[in-house]
Amino acid sequence: MTAPTRQAAPWETADVAPVTHRVPLVRRLLRRAVELGPLVPAVILMLIFLIGPILYSLYGSLTNAAMTGYKAANPQFVGLENYQSLAASGEFWQSVWLTVVFVLCSAVIGQNVLGMGLALLMQISPKGIANVVGGIVVISWVLPEIVAAFALYAFFSTDGTLNTMLAAVGLSGPTWLLTFPMFSVIMANIWRGTAFSMMVYGAALGDVPPDITEAAMIDGAGPRQRLIHVTLPMIKGSISTNLLLTTLQTLAVFTLIWVMTGGGPGTSSSTLPVLAYQQAFKFSQVGYGTAIATVTILLGAIFALVYIKVLKPEVD
Repeated sequence: MTAPTRQAAPWETADVAPVTHRVPLVRRLLRRAVELGPLVPAVILMLIFLIGPILYSLYGSLTNAAMTGYKAANPQFVGLENYQSLAASGEFWQSVWLTVVFVLCSAVIGQNVLGMGLALLMQISPKGIANVVGGIVVISWVLPEIVAAFALYAFFSTDGTLNTMLAAVGLSGPTWLLTFPMFSVIMANIWRGTAFSMMVYGAALGDVPPDITEAAMIDGAGPRQRLIHVTLPMIKGSISTNLLLTTLQTLAVFTLIWVMTGGGPGTSSSTLPVLAYQQAFKFSQVGYGTAIATVTILLGAIFALVYIKVLKPEVD
C-alpha cells in the first residue's frame, strides 16, 4: 500500500516561486542596462546640444525679447502673440513659399537628379575621366560656404563671369541677382550641393550586384528599363536618405543667400532663415525672429517625417 504523499506547508513554499521568477527578470534588466549603457553619453549630448536649444528657442518665441531697450533686459512672456503676427503677415507667407520652392528646386530636384546623373555617367566612364570629373565637382562642396558664396556672387553679378561669357558670344546678360534672384540662388545651391548627392549615389550604385543587371540584360531589358526597374528600386534606401539629408541642409542655407542677394531685392529671395535673421538682428525683434526660426524647425520636421515614412518599408 502506497503511503500518502505529504503536502508542503504554505510557509515552506511561499518564497520559492517569486525567487525563480525574479532571477531571470533581474538578469534581463541587467542585460538591457549593459546594452543601453553606451547610448547614455549620446543621449546626454543630444539633450544638451539639441533638445535643450530647441526648447529654449520655443520659449524665446513666446516672449517679446529684443536686441536693445527695456525688452532686451526684461523680456516678457506674450504667449502666441508672435505666431498670431506671423499668421497675419503676408511677408511671412511669401517667405514660406520661397523656402518651399528653394528646397524643392535646388535640393529635391536639382541636387538629386544632377547627382544621380553624374554618378551614372562616372560609372560607365573610363576611370581616369571619372576621377577628374569627380574631383572637379567635389571642389564646390569642400569650399567653405562663405568662399563659395562670394565666388557665386562674382559669377552672377552684372559684370561677372556669366555675363562675360554671354558677351563673348554676342549676348547681353541681365542683372541676374536683381532680375532673377531666386533662380540665381537656386542654381548656386545646386552647384554647391550636387557633389554630396553624386558621392552618395556613386557608392550606392557600386553596391548593386552586377549579376542582377546582367540577368536583366540577358532577358532583353535596355539601359532605361534596367535603370528604372532594377537599379533604382535596389538603391531606394539611399535615395530616401539622400533626399532627407539634402532637404534639411538646404532648408538651413543662410550664408549663400545672404551674401548673394541679402534676401532682396526687397524680400523677393528671403527664405525663412534669412527672414528670421532680418527680424531678429536687423529690426531687433528677437522673439519674433525666434518664432520664424521655430517654424523653420517644424517645416524641417515635416519633411523628415515624410521621408522617414517613405524609407520605413526599406528599413523593415
